[in-house]
Formats: sequence, C-alpha cells, structure tokens
Amino acid sequence: MRAPAVALIPARAGSLRIPGKNVRALAGHPLIAYSIAAAFESEVFDDVIVSTDSEEIATIARHYGAETPGLRPAQAATSTSPDIEWVSHVIGVLADQRRRYELFSILRPTSPFRTGATIRRALDALDAAGPATGSVRAVRRCREHPGKMWVREGMLMKPLLKQPAHEVPLHSRQFQALPEVWVQDSSLEIARTHVIVDGLDIAGPGVAFFRSDGAEGFSIDYPEEFEEAERMIAAGEAFPPSISQEPLLAVQDAR
Repeated sequence: MRAPAVALIPARAGSLRIPGKNVRALAGHPLIAYSIAAAFESEVFDDVIVSTDSEEIATIARHYGAETPGLRPAQAATSTSPDIEWVSHVIGVLADQRRRYELFSILRPTSPFRTGATIRRALDALDAAGPATGSVRAVRRCREHPGKMWVREGMLMKPLLKQPAHEVPLHSRQFQALPEVWVQDSSLEIARTHVIVDGLDIAGPGVAFFRSDGAEGFSIDYPEEFEEAERMIAAGEAFPPSISQEPLLAVQDAR
C-alpha cells in the first residue's frame, strides 16, 4: 500500500526566457496540462495540486483536473524564489485543511514527456533506497563535464574543479577517462514531507538515484526547445501523456 502522496506542479506566471511558458500551447493543449495528466496517470497521488500566482493559470489547471488551493504569495513567485518557499506554502495550506501527506512530488510543466510510468519508477527507486533516504531526483549523464570547466580570474583562468596531484589534469583527459558525473533534470523529484520540517531544502538527507530514460527528461527552458518538442511529437519520437479534456488555452494563445 502506497504512502499518502501529493503531486505539486509549480506554475508561476513570470517566466523570463519564455513568456507565458506554462500555458503555451503544445500539440493543442497548454504545457501544464501534460504534467497534470502524468500525475493522474501514475495513480500514486491522493491529490494533484498546482501552485501558481496567476488566476488565469489556476483556471486552466482546474479545467484539467488539478486543484489550486489559494494563489502563491508574490514573495514566493519571483524568478529567484527557491522551491522551498512555495513548497512550504502549499503544504502549509493543505495542512490547514487537515490534508497531510508522507510524500510529495514536484512535477514541473517544462517536462511534457514525463509519464505516469516514469513517476512510478521513480517512486520504486525511493522505496528501494529505504526509509532513511530523504528523496529521489531524476538525473542524466553530464555531457559538458565539470572537469573541463574553468573560472576566470582577471586575464587568467583556473580549473573549476581541484585537479589530482601528480596525474594528468582532468581538463586534458578524454571524456571517457573522466569520472561519471550526473546532472539533475527538471522532470521530477519525490521527497518525504518531513524533510520540509527538518531542514531548509526539499531534498533531505540522502538523495536516491533515478535516471530519466530518453525523452522523459527533455525540458523546455528556451524558445527553440518548444519547436523541438513539437518536432519530436510530429515525428513520433516522443509521446506526452494522453489528455481527455477539451483544450483550454490561455487568452493570448486563443486569439
């Protein structure tokens, strides 16, 4: 039997790189709809919640079946606001309604190809890691290795990472000779709710490994990635979760 769990989908209105990103149309539906659909498709959540500072986004989220229990405070909806602020806010609102969960998952709208099966696999990874593990986070193999990265100091540079003594420097090695490094992607994370109380982060002690597979970890963070997502769908290279509702697009997309 699964522990009580809630899906949290962040969707603030003020995206700088892609204005209106969370409700921009992709394959006929607003981007946020696919994360809501994936949450329901997984069948592991008691509730699916969208945290937003926009009534328009809230209306769209409710159309696709999510709840929006109160708008996010402005101070937790800036471009520099850490996740802990909005997560703490929405978990607090739900607790005031006597709704408590052992697990929460963050499903960002920018990952339209993450599915219910992806979420179930990640939850299995957390379960396998044991109760002392605070969370699980999706990662992918790093293509630009930090061993080949530099920081500038005036007119000179120095390696970002400390170099091994009496060995070939990391920056002068072939990629395959470098230690494996994994970079987090934004497709999902699942954490035990107690980490919010026990610390200032949303990861907690011990983060379980979860490798996103293929398009699952694809993220739309720049305008050209919207075009790439549309191309992938048209070419049959990636498939977002299916949606039963009629399309409801933002006002600017419906004109």
